[in-house]
Amino acid sequence: MAIIDLVAAKAHMNILFEDDNQLISDKIEAAQAHLESLLGFQIEEEFETVPADLKQAALALVAHFYENREATGVNLFEVPLSVWDVVRERRSYAFE
Repeated sequence: MAIIDLVAAKAHMNILFEDDNQLISDKIEAAQAHLESLLGFQIEEEFETVPADLKQAALALVAHFYENREATGVNLFEVPLSVWDVVRERRSYAFE
């Protein structure tokens, strides 16, 4: 289960139509997977209640992935800078 839902993602991006619901749902899944790979742990296994900053980072990634579907254009950032701030504070540096 994702840490954010379609309703929250669409509200964050101010999207009122339903045409892109599946696309946005796919971006939610991709954003959480990417965030978890940066963090080094599964968010829902680590926290009983998901912290607000991780939800905000996921929303920022969803919006970034939705708005920048191709690797061209003006915004060539891998992820929004605010996401790196959250990841830096919460990343697991444990090595197995």
